[in-house]
Amino acid sequence: MTIYHFVGIKGSGMSALAQVLHDMDYKVQGSDVEKYFFTQKALEDSQIKIMPFNAENIHEGMEVIAGNAFPDTHEEIEQAQSLELPITRYHKFLGDFMQKFTSVAVTGAHGKTSTTGLLAHVMRGAKPTSYLIGDGTGKGEKDAKYFVFEACEYRRHFLSYYPDYAIMTNIDFDHPDYFANIDDVFEAFQEMAMQVKKGIIACGDDEQLQKIQAKVPVLFYGFAEENDFQARNIVKEPSGTTFDVFVRNEFYATFTINTFGDHSILNALSVIALCHYEDIDPGKVQERLASFEGVKRRFSEKQLGGQILIDDYAHHPTEIKATVDAARQKFPDREIIAVFQPHTFTRTQTFLTDFADSLSEADKVYLCEIFGSARENHGKLSIKDLQNKIDGSMIIQEDNTSPLLVHENGVLIFMGAGDIQKFQDAYEHTLEEHLKIENS
Repeated sequence: MTIYHFVGIKGSGMSALAQVLHDMDYKVQGSDVEKYFFTQKALEDSQIKIMPFNAENIHEGMEVIAGNAFPDTHEEIEQAQSLELPITRYHKFLGDFMQKFTSVAVTGAHGKTSTTGLLAHVMRGAKPTSYLIGDGTGKGEKDAKYFVFEACEYRRHFLSYYPDYAIMTNIDFDHPDYFANIDDVFEAFQEMAMQVKKGIIACGDDEQLQKIQAKVPVLFYGFAEENDFQARNIVKEPSGTTFDVFVRNEFYATFTINTFGDHSILNALSVIALCHYEDIDPGKVQERLASFEGVKRRFSEKQLGGQILIDDYAHHPTEIKATVDAARQKFPDREIIAVFQPHTFTRTQTFLTDFADSLSEADKVYLCEIFGSARENHGKLSIKDLQNKIDGSMIIQEDNTSPLLVHENGVLIFMGAGDIQKFQDAYEHTLEEHLKIENS
């Protein structure tokens, strides 16, 4: 029996794919660095073997799935080459694997993970569905009809995929270390659109997506009346959001979601549109939308003392604004505090003013040192350049998060795509010690 060996199994896509194959009774193992990543808990729960990188991990009878971050000169990949084992890059393997199902790619500059998680949750309530989410979550069903997966535009990786459907949430300039400008990003999405086999569900409120051409029907969703699927009569409350959906100006149904902000309504609309196209019972869609509890690192809340701490992956100005807006809807009477760690020097430099503008929508801003990428030149940029653009902002260190204690009834949003969790972990420890002293 073939053993699938994952080189870099703790990567978010890799760990999810390993879980999918494991659930479908394939033999799976993998290797990675020894540092702890949040993605490995699910692997450990499934008893999938994780080893430190070592050429001796590679044997006859294996097929190697290599993470995109690892070069062909990696010791395990070189060993596999010397044994003449099949070696497949993650995105190529995924592209071949999905052909066994009715596949739905979820792509866009923002909202991919939340929308993939929501779509998987809804469709699983109606039909057997396997899924792969960018938060490291994956699930394989042996008799799955559908395969729902997150498709990333970075380095045009999503061009390995020829899905039946694609949900396109938006097109925005990001990954400035790879894309030249917004036109370059658009061209990548346009190329992806031509590879879709049955239909595209696109946000019609996005001016870039309005220009998308395809060989298949393109259905638009959004708030504007021109959309095929439109949200109207929106009621936003601290408990969630309710809205009516009109399909080509005819009332379809009323839906309630327990998430917040306009972006959450748009994510739900895309799922409703796809399910409508696939004739999934609207009553089942209503029920499943209302029971969705979110995905990892997307507005993940916990309460400690009088404070609410939120962990969120927001790392682009558009995402920061959406996250702050969502917090204001859920906690309208509380102070909103942003604790932000920029991710990569290139992104920080490119969007310096935009970051300052979006962060300034919070009541108070704390900044952590920039989380750099090994592939980039750090140059002269520092976190102080961003601090200078945000009135009243402060820089905090992992070994002293105590300034956050003054926000006794605040909502603290820890945002970033690097290792911002270590700042939250440090602060939770500080806060717990503080609460012990207060209560003694």
